[in-house]
Amino acid sequence: MTLHAAIPFDQPDLAALLAHSDATALDDLGFGVIGFDAAGLVQRYNSFEAQAAGLRAGRVLGQDLFLAVAPCMNNFMVAQRFADARADNVALDDTINYVLTLRMRPTKVQLRLAYQPGAPLAYVLVQRS
Repeated sequence: MTLHAAIPFDQPDLAALLAHSDATALDDLGFGVIGFDAAGLVQRYNSFEAQAAGLRAGRVLGQDLFLAVAPCMNNFMVAQRFADARADNVALDDTINYVLTLRMRPTKVQLRLAYQPGAPLAYVLVQRS
């Protein structure tokens, strides 16, 4: 399955669509996509996010999202919500207003936190204004 570039940030069941899309489809989206495994290691990272964050995929893939890539998300608002969803085996699909602060001037964004029980990857989606 491939995604259409016009899929909005608030598309229902977006995590399921992302899980079945190839890297080219992710790169066509108009928002950042970061997919990470149960160990917190980044497995998917689209070109929109790479350009917006100024971090090449080669520096990000295989790295711990909350310790090495985006430690500004290592808190109760983001990282802990994923940990709780995995531990409780419940779905997570929340959108929050957030300010990114690492390697850039503070940037207001919306983060969509998405996880489905049993899925190999969880996703942080980043919508910049």
